[in-house]
Formats: sequence, structure tokens, C-alpha cells
Amino acid sequence: MRRLILASIATIVLMAPATVLAQSPIIIKFSHVVANDTPKGKGALKFKELAEKYTDGKVKVEVYPNSSLYKDKEEIEALQLGSVQMLAPSTAKFAPLGAKEFEALDLPWLFKDEATYAKTMKGPVGKWLFQKLESKGITGLAYWDNGFHMTSANRPLLMPADFQGLKIRISGSKIADRYFRDVGSIPQIMAFSEVYQALQTGVVDGCENTPSNYLTQKFYEVQKDITVSYHAHLQYAVIVNSKFWNGLPADIRKQLDKAMDEATDYTNSIAVKENEDALAEIKKSGKTTLHYLTDDQRKAWEVAMRPTYTWAKGRVGQEVLDLLAKELDIKMN
Repeated sequence: MRRLILASIATIVLMAPATVLAQSPIIIKFSHVVANDTPKGKGALKFKELAEKYTDGKVKVEVYPNSSLYKDKEEIEALQLGSVQMLAPSTAKFAPLGAKEFEALDLPWLFKDEATYAKTMKGPVGKWLFQKLESKGITGLAYWDNGFHMTSANRPLLMPADFQGLKIRISGSKIADRYFRDVGSIPQIMAFSEVYQALQTGVVDGCENTPSNYLTQKFYEVQKDITVSYHAHLQYAVIVNSKFWNGLPADIRKQLDKAMDEATDYTNSIAVKENEDALAEIKKSGKTTLHYLTDDQRKAWEVAMRPTYTWAKGRVGQEVLDLLAKELDIKMN
């Protein structure tokens, strides 16, 4: 009898860790480089809310904003190694992986408005691009909008000649590198978390980004002039470690897909207003002068940056350019 009791106790002890393990939530670490109070930041928090709700707490999403876990130069490698499960980098970050085709989305004056961008990414172009990540151990879940870029410096940037000799921070896109060289500036690749100090100390003279990022990162405080140029679009790809994602129970993955779809609709719906509100806040601060391009000035920018389209063929390949040309009904080269 004593042996039976001891055996029963041993069985319970051995089973206990498995029981605890079964009840432990699945942790998703979601790392990104911007502030919580931006379209991407709010989208990540919305996904956390919905994912935890739809899985009844079986999944816990830990959101790490402002490069608090990984800088943008480090995060994709961390994802591939499984140190973090989910990211939302700008699409320009995929070229070092061998997926240069994503950089076609950075072409200047490519999307005429937000609706055109959204329609394009939900169609064949978006799906085709995500297929390029599969061999890298990465699964694409969604595209998140963050609007159009402005440019800034400590002098007005109204005509292409105004860029001459300026060191302009870029995120890493070779397309952006090209169009800034086309207007005579010197592009500098730099981590997002380092931009404010670089602008403040003069390591770089200017940068491009969306209004919401100019506001939340306080770039407007260290740039005397901002041109509301809207010359190129900034989009993010929400990605996940494929091994982790495919290893999830089917029912959990279904609920996470639902959460991501709804978080994506939410993020993309607020992007325009967030940028409009940020622009109003920047203007209200009085710390910088906002400039708006005339039709003639905009045309001069377009003409100056047009050679980037010809150059892009050798960088991103003809196939993605043809896909975009068909979807947008435009001439590429």
C-alpha cells in the first residue's frame, strides 16, 4: 500500500511540469523601432489586444517599441534566429536578405494616393513579394501603411538644386539612395534610433520620413525646414518566424490570422488621420517652417528623380516593375 501511494505521488510530481507547461501561454515577442503613438505602434498594440482576446489568453503578445529590444539593423536576424517572433520593418529592410524586389515600392511618385497603395498591396504584387521571403524562413502576414514621406533640412528644400551637397539620412533602400543622389545629395544609411541625435549634432543634414514619425521622434525640433513633399511612400511588412508560425496549433493560428486582419484594417484606417494630426501638431509647435511644393516645383522633383526608374531595373528586376506597371496602369521605363 505504501509503495502504491509513493508511486502515485511520483506520478503526480512527474506530470506536474507538463500540466503547467500545457497551461502556459504562447509568447509572441513583437519588436519594432517606432513609438507607440504612431500608426505602426498603435497597430502592434491593437494586434496584442485582439490576439489575446481571440485566443482566450492562450497567446500573450509582448510589444517592444522604440528599438527597446532590437535596432532595425539587428531585428531581422533576430527573427530568423527565433529570438523574436514578430516584426514590422519597412519593406526597404528586405534587400540584404536577397529580396531586393521590395525596394520597387520605394520608387518616387509611384502611388498617387493611399487608396492606390492599399489596393496594390492587397493584390498580386503584395502576394508575389511575400513569396520572396519564404525561403528565408520568414512568413509575411500583412502590409501596414504609414503614409508618404516628407523631407527636411536646415534650409528650404523646394527645388532639386536645394539638395546639393546635403547629407540625407535614409533607412537603407538603394532606391532612396538613388533618387537622393539624382538631386545631388549624399545619402547616409543610419538606424532609426540614431537619427534625432545625428540631426541635432549635424552628423547628417536632413532626412525623409512621415509626419507621425517626425512628431513622435521629435525630428521637427532639430530641423528648421520641412517640405511636405510626399514624394515616396513608407510601408511596413508584418512578418513572423516561419518555423514558429507553422508550429502553432491550427486553431491558434486561425485566431491570430483573424486578429492580424483586424489589426491591419485598423492600422491602415488610422494612418492618414494620424499623419494629418501630426502635421497639424508640428505646425502648431512653431519650431519649424512647413513648405508645400507648387505644381512647377513638384514637376521639377519628378523630372530630377525620374532616372531612378531606369536604374531600378538593374536593382529590383523587370518582373516586379512589370507587375507594378500593370497594377498601377503606368509606364515604368
